[in-house]
Amino acid sequence: MKDKINHLIDFIHRKIDSIFYFATIYPIYKIRFREIGYKTRIMSPLLITPSFIRIKNKVSVRNGARIEGVSVYLTKTYSPDILIEDNVTIEQNSHITCANKITISKNTAIAANVTITDIDHPYIDINTPPEKQELNVGFVFIGEDCKIYNNSVILPNAQIGKHTIIAANSVVLGKIYPAYCVLAGIPARIIKRYSFETNSWKKTDSQGNFLEV
Repeated sequence: MKDKINHLIDFIHRKIDSIFYFATIYPIYKIRFREIGYKTRIMSPLLITPSFIRIKNKVSVRNGARIEGVSVYLTKTYSPDILIEDNVTIEQNSHITCANKITISKNTAIAANVTITDIDHPYIDINTPPEKQELNVGFVFIGEDCKIYNNSVILPNAQIGKHTIIAANSVVLGKIYPAYCVLAGIPARIIKRYSFETNSWKKTDSQGNFLEV
């Protein structure tokens, strides 16, 4: 009985929370964002730059996210474009920084504390702190239906194919990764790929070649 009452109280809290958000905060977001879809909810972000962000429908962004388009850095200006497609979920404390282009395709789920950036701070000049040197800027593309686990880092020029799984604590470098694979490690390497011949997941070498017949 006690559990049922607690579930009911939690349900009512969630409903009230949701009604408050869509009655008060969402209309402001509709004005401020470059684009924001229906049933999209952004919960208490740490830092967000709406004018550089397009978010489609039924997207959920949990507390503490930094989603920032960088339009000016030192002497250069940029035109950042962050696109988050339908049904993407982004868990708490995620860090997305963009000076050019980041695309997160539909149905992708991003766990807590994940970093995605198309920006690199160079360290070539040893007489200037890295934060005071001009940025290296690339892009990031994450395909549909991906799952990115906790604490992973996606670096500039990473192109991640459809239905790719990225293991926790991985660092994904700026390379092209095929669809239907599992990446893990630092730097992240392909460890499994889906075989459409056998309809099963199989272990691979780091180039994605099957180790099993």
